[in-house]
Amino acid sequence: MAASKQILDEIFPTAAQVPERERLAEPLRQKEFLLNGELHTWDGPTQTVLSPVWLEEKGGAVQVEIGSYPRLGAEQGEAALRAAAVAYNKGLGDWPTLPVEQRIKHVLNFTADFCDQREDVVRLLMWEVGKSRQDSEKEFDRTAAYIRDTVEALKDLDRNSSRFVIEEGIAAQIRRAPLGVVLCMGPYNYPLNETFATLIPALIMGNTVVVKPPKFGVLLYQPLLQAFQKNFPPGVVNFVYGSGQEIVQPMMASGLVDVLAFIGSARVADLLKKKHPEPHRLRCVLGMGAKNAGIVLPDAPLDLSVAECLSGSLSFNGQRCTAIKIIFVHRKILDDFLAKLTEALQKARFGMPWEPGAFITPLPESGKVEYLKGLLDDARAHGAKVVNPGGGDARCSFFAPALVCPVTPAMRLYEEEQFGPVVPIVPFDDLQDPIDYVVQSRFGQQLSIFGSDPDAIAELIDPLVNQVCRLNLNSQCQRGPDIFPFTGRKGSAEGTLSVSDALRSFSIRTLVAAKDNEFNRGILRAITRQRKSKFLSTDFIF
Repeated sequence: MAASKQILDEIFPTAAQVPERERLAEPLRQKEFLLNGELHTWDGPTQTVLSPVWLEEKGGAVQVEIGSYPRLGAEQGEAALRAAAVAYNKGLGDWPTLPVEQRIKHVLNFTADFCDQREDVVRLLMWEVGKSRQDSEKEFDRTAAYIRDTVEALKDLDRNSSRFVIEEGIAAQIRRAPLGVVLCMGPYNYPLNETFATLIPALIMGNTVVVKPPKFGVLLYQPLLQAFQKNFPPGVVNFVYGSGQEIVQPMMASGLVDVLAFIGSARVADLLKKKHPEPHRLRCVLGMGAKNAGIVLPDAPLDLSVAECLSGSLSFNGQRCTAIKIIFVHRKILDDFLAKLTEALQKARFGMPWEPGAFITPLPESGKVEYLKGLLDDARAHGAKVVNPGGGDARCSFFAPALVCPVTPAMRLYEEEQFGPVVPIVPFDDLQDPIDYVVQSRFGQQLSIFGSDPDAIAELIDPLVNQVCRLNLNSQCQRGPDIFPFTGRKGSAEGTLSVSDALRSFSIRTLVAAKDNEFNRGILRAITRQRKSKFLSTDFIF
């Protein structure tokens, strides 16, 4: 629907208009944090949590306060890190030496308790980050499925490792061992799923973990703290809250972090890596920025291309690293593409996260609306127009999506990752223009190509697969399925995540080897048959 003044004036509900099922009974005043197996009560300063949802009152719209959480300091951050380090005990702790099958049991028991909190977590996802109920439920369910898939992937990995290899007179068993203490930091756009995408494989491979939730999406972890406490030994999982500058930078400077698992901006990732006193020893699993392009060829199936570009660029308000953030459209079909895209966008539903079919919802970041307006002002100053009626209109935390065309290299939108509901559209005549854009970009995550001619598409595949790590044909950029590798080139990622790749990212190949003679065979037989070692084993996990 077009963002008319009436729609914007009525976009936020009154308190009475919020369905009873979706209401937060009262602000959630979190006082607990999980440290070394105990839920400690915090009586220090707290951080107020404001929702992207505003409610209409007599004097106008008022932003909803949904709770608060502990604002811990460097002392608590370092205590959490020490607890994780003690639990790991340089690889000698109970958790890193626990048999794989036992670690799997802990994770599966946690999963059952995790699923019991589904409704509370989903509701907090809606109120904290403005994600629709449908997408919030999808994020939770996908996370539960990811945990189970990770378990099955580890079983496969362990089965393949449960035999001896004999080469050049050497018998060896090769398995994967943990790396140490992992600092996990997820993003606010997928505060549950993306955090668990590093947390779960790190844990199940025998590492100990400190979790720093993202700046938005903190309270949703409160219902899960008891499940972590109940199902993992002391120090194996710890949570810290507060300012990253106050907590995380001292943690990195301590040198106790062995693995940094961070999903966010490249600027912050670089800053954190530089804080570590031994960067050569630090293993990093990083998901950073992306400016994924869509290339719409002159023979593209128009309706399909429009549908995929609309969803790809504006799902969850475009706040996805995998979103299509710039679209190159051949000039021959530009007018038809813009007309159809505008028409499709006018049918999209604007509303609150709990409203059925809500596609565009309020934005959680303070200052985001002003930032997006600045991008539009810059584009207009350099000759672009907002194509769709009402595009760019805003009220409080709500920003109506804007289709911007023609975007040129002179504009900020051409290279800057907007991470919001603004869609830059670049007309082209020469296919070399979008190719050059992808080649010269400092990002290299994904790309979408829309077209019908196999020869034309094939000519694009070979040069562009060396620029990005996933090329999507006639479909939007996306992460799943989770068995597929998820990574990026250039400044987009370091390390690879998928159900199986993540297990490798948080472990290292280690082997026990011996000369293949009867004396050593006897020792190996005794160890394996009598189950004397947790590592050296031929047990098969079912």
